[in-house]
Amino acid sequence: MYKYLLWDVDGTVLDFLAAEAYAIRTLFKKYNIGECTDKMLKRYSAINAEYWRKLENNELTKEEILIGRFHEFFNEIGADTEIAEDFNRDYQETLGDCVVFIENAKELLLSKKGKYTIAAVTNGTRVAQEKKLKNSGLDKIFDAVFISENIGSEKPNKAFFDYVFEKLGICDKKEVLIIGDSLSGDMRGGFNYGIDTCWFNPSHNENTLNIPVTYEIAKLCEIENIVKM
Repeated sequence: MYKYLLWDVDGTVLDFLAAEAYAIRTLFKKYNIGECTDKMLKRYSAINAEYWRKLENNELTKEEILIGRFHEFFNEIGADTEIAEDFNRDYQETLGDCVVFIENAKELLLSKKGKYTIAAVTNGTRVAQEKKLKNSGLDKIFDAVFISENIGSEKPNKAFFDYVFEKLGICDKKEVLIIGDSLSGDMRGGFNYGIDTCWFNPSHNENTLNIPVTYEIAKLCEIENIVKM
């Protein structure tokens, strides 16, 4: 029976795409770039996702992905690439201004509080995640929060999970379940570390990495049946 539930934040508990769209469009106005069209936003999302996958594959450092994604995006749309660093700094702050929960996420977390140790495990930046957690009230719901920037290692690396297990005092891996939407970060990290995994896959994407997952769900409410097993 599970005693520890490790939750990814972006795309699992909070709607990251909503926050992303709000932040990008807000900063387009601030930097006088013009209108951020739906097509531009979709393209940025794709670039961003690819850069984060490179981080999770240890191909790039966090600093390289944070600036690099905007440099590539601005280059494609004909904007000034020199603003990438300043834009990214403001972007981290602005992300936390838009808080939208994934359906059932808050209610589910509240129902598990006190029954399980629930912890956030995120690769997001410290600035963005701390603001999101505070504005959403998640900082009061989670029993512990683990941000990769504070740890010095990202999911799926073993060092990240070593730190989490040490701080939570976990002795038995069978008592742990990680829940997340990222195959390359959450699922790979959990599988490699030897803990059960729950892939939150509302879009029914194909498991192109062929990473074994213990459970796959399309709605968070399905976790109810899993944790009762």
